[in-house]
Amino acid sequence: MSEPRDPLERIAEALERLSPDPGAAVDWFGHPAYVWNGKYAREVPAIEAPALGQLRAIDRQKELIHTNIARLASGHAAHDMLLWGARGMGKSALLRAVVREVQKNAQEALALVQVAPAALESLPRLFATLSEVDRQFVIFIDDLGFAEDDTVRPRQLRGWLEGGVEARAANCRLAVTSNRRAILARKAKEQDPDSGESALNIRDAVDDALALADRFGLAVGFHPCSRDEYLEIVHAYADPHGLAFDPDEALAWALGRGQRSGRVAWQYVVELAGAAGKSL
Repeated sequence: MSEPRDPLERIAEALERLSPDPGAAVDWFGHPAYVWNGKYAREVPAIEAPALGQLRAIDRQKELIHTNIARLASGHAAHDMLLWGARGMGKSALLRAVVREVQKNAQEALALVQVAPAALESLPRLFATLSEVDRQFVIFIDDLGFAEDDTVRPRQLRGWLEGGVEARAANCRLAVTSNRRAILARKAKEQDPDSGESALNIRDAVDDALALADRFGLAVGFHPCSRDEYLEIVHAYADPHGLAFDPDEALAWALGRGQRSGRVAWQYVVELAGAAGKSL
């Protein structure tokens, strides 16, 4: 005869059975974006992003991403996307801005679903759900990276991209941002001439890391901007708000942060607006 169970445990299980599945009531047609937490989706009423025209010094990247996402929204063949490169140069902002721009003519055809990197293992559940929805989806994983000893999740991602048993749904395309094209963590021995590791093994390790990046049909690089490009970005953010600025001061702001980028330009404009008593 089995031992009596804890009444509190039985009550908790009963409440769990009675409570509705938070993901069951999601309207996959009524919103421009969603956030997937690994168990269920949360609806997002609006996509926050700069106007596409405000994003400067990345014209080629804009063209490539916009063309690909517009194809997806039309139901045409489209690539999975890897946006990699310099910090603060607008990788995630560009993706959100392009989706919002494409939705102006076809919101019912396309939606953005952001997935936290920690929820990566749950992607097959999300794919299964979205495969039943007559809409196209950009599955957005921002700032993806893997620990040096993580060999499972990179292989899972490669399988989803290459059409394995749990491949992504036909109406979904992955869009991943990363500061490194290889995505995988760089091992110290790859750079250590005294590690005792052979050159062949080092090359194999690098090739294995890049193999994941090669699974993306569209890999778009973002690079640090020049002095003139940085000032152009500042103008693009400041001018619509009537904010005048001193170029030397803007450059000094960037120097103090150790880089020239779109993010630093925006932070400088926030400082300008605050000093002028304006909101953005």
